[in-house]
Parts: sequence; structure tokens; C-alpha cells
Amino acid sequence: MRSELVARFDYGVSVPWVSRLQDGAISPVAGASMLLLRSDVPLRGESMKTVGSFSIGEAERVAFVLTHQTSYQDPAERENSAHLLDRTESFWRDWSSRCEAAGPYSEQVLRSLITLKALTFGPSGGIVAAATTSLPEQIGGPRNWDYRFCWVRDATLTLLALMGGGYYDEARAWRDWLVRAVAGSPQQLQIMYAVTGERRLTEWEVPWLSGYENSRPVRIGNAAHTQLQLDVYGELMDALYQARRGGLPENKRAWAVQCALLDHLKGIWTEPDEGIWEVRGGAKQFTYSKMMAWVAFDRAIKSATEFGMKGPVDEWQAQRAAIHDDVCRCGYDEQRQSFTQVYGEPQLDASLLLIPAVGFLPPVDSRVISTVKCN
Repeated sequence: MRSELVARFDYGVSVPWVSRLQDGAISPVAGASMLLLRSDVPLRGESMKTVGSFSIGEAERVAFVLTHQTSYQDPAERENSAHLLDRTESFWRDWSSRCEAAGPYSEQVLRSLITLKALTFGPSGGIVAAATTSLPEQIGGPRNWDYRFCWVRDATLTLLALMGGGYYDEARAWRDWLVRAVAGSPQQLQIMYAVTGERRLTEWEVPWLSGYENSRPVRIGNAAHTQLQLDVYGELMDALYQARRGGLPENKRAWAVQCALLDHLKGIWTEPDEGIWEVRGGAKQFTYSKMMAWVAFDRAIKSATEFGMKGPVDEWQAQRAAIHDDVCRCGYDEQRQSFTQVYGEPQLDASLLLIPAVGFLPPVDSRVISTVKCN
């Protein structure tokens, strides 16, 4: 068999300087980044690569351990590969064993929850939307976005799925991450943050990479972090409300942040925004955004009445009623017999199929039924 390591940093542009350390580790270094490759297989440099050739028989094992660290720290000590593997397997088996049964689909549900758990970052509690950047929406097209960030919306949907499986530790960790990430003025709430909480996610293109099946440009960062998307307030409030219902211990600081966000939302819910689809053609009056603003006040009211949380409930009820009237008056197209994506425009929107799911209108409402038929 033959092994081959081609190490490049900075998205492929930086060729590292490769050294052999005293313990035999191969160490590519470029700037602040260092890799350590350790193996019992003899390794050598060849044509700007690190290669090895070896034979292996039945029931034999050959280990390769590749780790990453900052280059200005002492190289990490060698760890036993068998112990690393056993520790990883034990963690996932223990975590998976706590999944609540989901009837005949328990296996599929667990497989999905494992994927969602793998998108969480243990040290911070943040949850990325995906582990990839620049996979194209259409092969060869330009809509290639970087999803390695924590969208408030996506994270709350992930938490609802995890909590449905009985996993509340992740909800507690994400709530703590959220409080740290949004700390400061409610006016500065972003729709997304880095997994560790950083706010500046400057978007830039990588001209030296061809992209997946020549789908250019490859993008790093995401300019959508500057957008206004009103629906995130609703998804945030709903996720934390569901966590309370599941018995997650209360966090006074988190509730204070929620109240501050609602105080800000009451002054901006009438504004146009970029919506759930993160359009880059200008802000509009998206019906789904308004509906989720209603959800934000609704879940605050429920948190106060069901769990004794303190807040201006009368004011929240008035805001909830005003938003409901606005959506029903401006978001429903009598001619199309459907709620539409944007106030006063005819196009449909699959996100509005969630109207009964979030409790905005009951499933038997004639407007809901006709909207489902249209979509």
C-alpha cells in the first residue's frame, strides 16, 4: 500500500515547510498553522508530498495520526491511536444510547441526530449550519455560499430536533453560546455568528480554486451576516420556550436578553427585511418574517404565563395582536386564495406552510387549507 499527504494551508495557496521532529513526526508548517503526522510507516518527502510505502497482512493494523495545532506552541505529545479510537467510539455509543425511541423510524432518527450533533462545537456550544463552503446550489452556477457558521435560525431548528430526541445538554450549551454571542445592544443582533461567537464574517472570493465541478466563485465568509431577517427573533424565542417545556433549568441572564430583544423587535417588525431566503436583491415585506415576529411575542407570553417569567405581558399581547392583523390583512392574496411570499406580490412561498405548525392559524382555517392547496 502507499500513503500520500499533500499539505497546503490558506485554502490551498500556502506550501508549508516540512520538517522531521526528534520523535519522528513529520511537521508541515506555514504561518500560524502546524500539522503533525505520526506513523510507524517510514515516511519520506517526494515531489512536494509526504509519502510512504508498506505491506500489511490479515488482521494487522497500521496507524496514521494527523493532528493540527498552532505553530508557535511546542509540538503536542504523541498519543496512542488505539486509545484515541476507543475513546471516540465510546463517546458516540454512549451519546447514541440516550436517544429516545421514535417508533419504527428510530434508526433513521438517530442517524440524523448523530449528524446534527457532529455539527456542534463542544468548547463553545455553537452549532454550524454545515461543515462545507461553496457547494453550488446549481452545478456551474455562482450561488456557492459558505455555511460554516452558526445561523440563529438553523441552530434553533437543530435544537428542536435534538430536544425531540431527549438531548437537552446541547440546548443548554447553545443557550449559553447565544447569550455570549448577542451580548451588547439588541440592535446589534446578527442572524449568524462564527461558531465561537465572532461577529465579523467578511465574505471574500478565492480565485485560485476552481470550485466543485468548476462552480465558481469559491467563497469564504458570508455577507448575509449584515442582513436584517426578522424571522430569527421568532425561531430564537420558540426554541428557548420549547427548552423550558422540556425542563431545561432557567437562566435569568438568557431571559433578560430575550426581553431586550423583544423590546427592540416591537420597533422594527414593520420594516422590510431580506427574509428566510436571504435575498440579495433588496429588502421586502416578507410574510414569513412577520409571522415569525408574531411567534416571538407569542412564545414570550407563553413563557410568562406558563413558567412565571416576568415581563410586560399586556404590551406583548398588544404587539402580537397587531402583527396577526397585519399578516392576515396584507399577506393573504384573495385572488390567489393563498398567503404569498411578499405583501402585495403574487409569488408563493413554501415557508408559509408552517403557519399551522407554529400556531399562527389553526389547520382547519380556510386560508390555511387554500394555501396548502396552492403550494
